[in-house]
Amino acid sequence: MEKNKNIKIMLIDENEQTLKLLKENFSSDGFEVVGAKSNGIIALEEIKKEKPDVIIMDVVLSGVDGFSLIESINTLNIETKIIVVSSLSLEGFITKALNLGVSYYMIKPFNMEVLKSRVLDVLNDNKPKANIQVIGKNRNLEEKITNIFITVGIPAHIKGYQFLREAIKMAIDNPDIINSITKKLYPSIAEKFETSASKVERAIRHAIEVAWNRGKIENINTLFGIKVYANNEKPTNGEFIALVADKMLLEGV
Repeated sequence: MEKNKNIKIMLIDENEQTLKLLKENFSSDGFEVVGAKSNGIIALEEIKKEKPDVIIMDVVLSGVDGFSLIESINTLNIETKIIVVSSLSLEGFITKALNLGVSYYMIKPFNMEVLKSRVLDVLNDNKPKANIQVIGKNRNLEEKITNIFITVGIPAHIKGYQFLREAIKMAIDNPDIINSITKKLYPSIAEKFETSASKVERAIRHAIEVAWNRGKIENINTLFGIKVYANNEKPTNGEFIALVADKMLLEGV
């Protein structure tokens, strides 16, 4: 689009398919993609040369780790915004990136249109404070959900982890959506992650089953302060999502 033509984007990701996807989407929307690199050392030289407006990068790179690259970028005398898009979702990684001055941290898998919107957000000088507040709120919520998942034994590498995280956030924003879990919640998540509602439902169910099979029932009961389940019991997807969302709301997120 004409409105994006003067926005220079640098892409850095170890996965060549992700680089190709990002480059095609940003280029087709009128952004000027000035580089797409998988090696952090090579990317740094390109950044010095091209001076991009926004850098979209993972923190898992070849050549140099992403955090070291961010530190090197910070020493350059250029004005650029950094958006991290990574599968690393633990609060320590997110906190470290934000402390290094990253404008936004997005968890993979990501929605392309949301990412484009974040690029425009971080470049919009008219609302930097509002943007920072949104990041802070999101980070606090993400951290709390991550801590719950760690406690109950839901591993980050399975698909249901991200779907379940999204479902809980949706239930916090709109508690009534639990009453329309099949008609609204699953389809909304499926649309965001470009999959089907049935796959979302199965992946979330699998994530809950993994936690129960790991035998962390006492951790779950301790977390919620009451004996919610016995070893031979297992909540439905909706029950678990509602339980975690209610806990978040009671804690004032």
